Amino acid sequence: MKQTIRIENIRIVQNTVLPRCDMLIRDGKIAKLGQALTDAADLVIDGSRLTALPGLFDMHVHLRDPGQTHKEDILTGAAAALAGGITGVACMPNTSPAIDSVETVRYIREKAAQTGVDVHPVGCITKGLQGETMCDYAALKDAGICAVSDDGRPVECAETMRTALIRAHELGIPVISHCEDLSIIAGGIVNRGLASETLGVKGMDRASEDYITAREIILAASTDTPIHIAHVSTKGSVEIIRQAKAHGVKVTCETCPHYFLMTEEAVLGRDADYRMNPPLRTEADRRAVLEGVLDGTIDCIVTDHAPHAPEEKADFTHAPNGVIGMETSLAASLKLVHAGYMTLPQLVERMAIRPRQILGLPQVQIAVGARADLTLVDTEYAWTVEPEKMHSKARNVIWKGKTLVGKPVYTITDGVVRYQDMEYHV
Repeated sequence: MKQTIRIENIRIVQNTVLPRCDMLIRDGKIAKLGQALTDAADLVIDGSRLTALPGLFDMHVHLRDPGQTHKEDILTGAAAALAGGITGVACMPNTSPAIDSVETVRYIREKAAQTGVDVHPVGCITKGLQGETMCDYAALKDAGICAVSDDGRPVECAETMRTALIRAHELGIPVISHCEDLSIIAGGIVNRGLASETLGVKGMDRASEDYITAREIILAASTDTPIHIAHVSTKGSVEIIRQAKAHGVKVTCETCPHYFLMTEEAVLGRDADYRMNPPLRTEADRRAVLEGVLDGTIDCIVTDHAPHAPEEKADFTHAPNGVIGMETSLAASLKLVHAGYMTLPQLVERMAIRPRQILGLPQVQIAVGARADLTLVDTEYAWTVEPEKMHSKARNVIWKGKTLVGKPVYTITDGVVRYQDMEYHV
């Protein structure tokens, strides 16, 4: 049910930081922006400590639905998104069954319709993520996919990927690549180097990521089609992408907060919650990824939200890779703003604007007449991450026990408060 909401003395961030003002939301839209508004409202919010951001968009999440709902489902995943100030997501296709049919796309969209989150399925490049038979991209697009990917697995055959780039481009569908060479990985579970040697386990060599990143860029250049590189984690990949952009290749890419804020040292305690794919890498990699975020080589900050049940994460050696991140991504990324590395509008560009641009989705504006789709955040609020309070079914959050600064307090979509932090106090 739509609400009339008056937000008083709110700071607004769009392409710049605007002076504080009042905002009136009515019938799902922003009806007024001005000073000392007195319009009647169902809800009045004191915005004197808050900043309004366009609703964030995470273009890389795993909702595990259908088929793996003991880990997460569309409803709990949407709740986690809203608690993190995220109003739209692109969900990856490695579900069971995989998102390779019109029926599965429709199932996801129908189940997500009442969550308040714009859930955009990513279809498979190949049937069942097997790297062999191409999916019917036109039918999947008509059903509602926003991109294609075999994320969770690489497309091993270069010719298959080349054909996918051409077919998808003809339909205006972005292609997202999971850059990993399985023959190089060969069963590795952490970064090859300090982590693998200290723990006595197989390592994941950076050459795996760098090689496929380079391959995809070569294919995109030869076909003059766009390619989006998922979860960049290495110094080599950042530099390969930077050079490709300089030469006019239509390449975009993303990374996650843990790749520019953490290193492989975090995994040395043998806690599987710090295992993900690609893995946490070296300090040199961390610095390179950070530089890529700051200079625009890396277009987007995403989470690669990958929930697993606690019992699945209990055994370090045999646990599945993945960490959850939607409820902490904004707070973690605000470290860059607090440290003076980037401005709040620049962070909004990477977490709200560029992801929608890459996927060809409508932008969210904080302007009179625009859909009321926004996040109200206290950028100075310190809070401790407690896994048991996560809205996700999973608990594998790498910021557990740590204090982050900055937290979404309200998340509003279609003019309705979908999330309010009931523990927030100043």
